[in-house]
This record gives sequence, structure tokens and C-alpha cells, in this order.
Amino acid sequence: MTDASEPSAEHEQQSAEQPAIELPADSELQSGELELTGRITVASNATFLGSIGGTSVVYKPVAGEKPLWDFPDGQLAGREVSAYLASEALGWNVVPRTWLREGPLGIGMVQLWQDIDPEQDAVDLVPADAVPEGWRHVLDGSDAEDRDISLVHEDSAALRRMAVFDVVVNNADRKGGHVLEMPGGHRYGVDHGLTFHVEHKLRTVLWGWVGEPLTGDELAALQRLRSAIDGPLGAALSELLLDEEIATFAKRCDRLRSSGRFPAPRGSMPAVPWPLF
Repeated sequence: MTDASEPSAEHEQQSAEQPAIELPADSELQSGELELTGRITVASNATFLGSIGGTSVVYKPVAGEKPLWDFPDGQLAGREVSAYLASEALGWNVVPRTWLREGPLGIGMVQLWQDIDPEQDAVDLVPADAVPEGWRHVLDGSDAEDRDISLVHEDSAALRRMAVFDVVVNNADRKGGHVLEMPGGHRYGVDHGLTFHVEHKLRTVLWGWVGEPLTGDELAALQRLRSAIDGPLGAALSELLLDEEIATFAKRCDRLRSSGRFPAPRGSMPAVPWPLF
């Protein structure tokens, strides 16, 4: 197995590749008819399946967002788009293409639908005595039948990058189901409405690299991101986030680059989301 601190070049290339999707022109994605084709009923907020010119998308209208005590009302869609822009600045394709536009239920977040590989599991719950070799152990617990189980995740460049991404965007909701396992090994992250808070809120199932050094590639990507915050990324985020949120985002990048290591959980709040999946 490749050393976790130095993912192989093959894995690095594979994790940054985006599966080829033939898209309509940008103008059609932005203004073409968005037809609703279904609804994801298990989602916390109103979430619909749709189609734009034959391209499958996910649509989350702002009007369907449930109020939260710790995030401003009506801003989850903008935070999802902000997360996509941060992903693009890193150059890692962590987040599928995401944008704001009008839809049948008003303005909302639209994201390209992804067909996952159902045979893959990047994050899993396994018997405590059966952690797969080479996988990263996160925590132990008990299931509904009081059997000892462990939360684990794969050790891959794609998932490491997602973990780095979650730290800098302050993701409060990286559940196992928010990791999409794509054919070929790519990993997408979705559901980024609970990001960019000024207070520390990192809750994630991807704690398997705590204390380990970041790779040169990861540090270089953080430098690209930090530079972009002072340039075009910061300008774009100013339309979606508060100035204080952007400034705190930049500070998180600086802290992570300065430490050069994956952080450990801190504070009194839970370090993982609930439910885990």
C-alpha cells in the first residue's frame, strides 16, 4: 500500500479527473427549462431531481430550506455554490459543477447529477474486529444489536483531498453518504450547505489522517486557494458570503498551511455528524 503521506502519482491524477459528461452550452444550463423529474424525500431540505436539455441535475430551491439555529436563513444554496468555487480553486474537482439559477420553485442551487458505482464504499461501518487492511480507523461504537463496530474509510488521495477541503471550508456535515464513489476511483463530495461558518464547526467522518503531514501537492493546492481568495475567488464569494466569512476562510487556509498537518478534533462540539450516514 502507498504511504498515506505520499499518494502515488497515478492516484493523484485519477482523483483529480472528472468523468466525461457531455454538457449543453452554459447558457442553456443557466436559462434553459429546468424540468422536475422526481424528489429525494430523505433529504433534510427540499431536494428535487431535474433535467436541463437532457442533462440530469439536482435542484434545491431556497424556498425549501429549513431554518437552522446557527446558519442564516435562505443561504444554504449560496454556500453550496461557494463550496464548488473553492473546489475549483483548489483544482481537485471535489464538488460537482454547481450554480445558482431560477427554477420551478424559485431561485436555488443546481448541481450536476452523478451516477455512482454502487459496488464501491469509501466510508463504511464494519465489525470492530474486521477493519479492512489499509483502511483508516475513525471511531468505535455499537450497533442496534449492541455489537461492536468501527467507522472506517479508505486511504486514497481523493478522500485525503476531500478531508483537506472540508477543513478549509469548515464543513459541518460530511456524512458518509455525502461521499460519492465514482467509477475509476474519483470521489465527489456533495451537500455543502453547512459550510463557511465563522465559528469552528468541522464535523466529518474523515478523521483517519489526524496529525499526519500534508503532501507537497496538498500544500501547493492550499497556496493556490489562498491566492485565489485574494483575487477572483474572493470577488465571486463576496456575492454569496459575508466579508467576515471570507476572511475567516482565508485564516483557515493560512492555519492549515502553517501547521502542515491534518488537524485533530477540538472544542466541545461533536467531531462527527449525526447520523453518520
